[in-house]
Amino acid sequence: MTKKKDDMPEWAIEEIKNAKFEKPQLLTRTGYILEIYEEDKRIDTQLYEEVEDGRHIVTMELPKNIKPSQCEKGVVYEFTFNLFKAPLSKKVTDFLKKEKEIEMDAIYQFELQKMELLDVASDGDAADESEE
Repeated sequence: MTKKKDDMPEWAIEEIKNAKFEKPQLLTRTGYILEIYEEDKRIDTQLYEEVEDGRHIVTMELPKNIKPSQCEKGVVYEFTFNLFKAPLSKKVTDFLKKEKEIEMDAIYQFELQKMELLDVASDGDAADESEE
């Protein structure tokens, strides 16, 4: 059996699959929903402020008390979520950088705790109405 160029060695796969997450960090960021995955109970979000690894787009798991149907794309929310981080070993980090050209030193997961709709448009609406 020949190895494909895209194959990952078993030791790297095992470490990534069994990564140990540290205690979660509670964060609050503003942004909006890009995509809603009803079956998976997840949302893709575009955040105005970056998270720890520099990303602005993250996929968040929805809690049981928030249904996908309650989410609305394109409106501004304040998201409060847990950031879970699982650091990777130097061996895996070096392998990913050298062999796969991926700069990654940890695995991240994001779990939404709550989201609050922000009324950002109302300021402009009030000014429009007073001009009539």
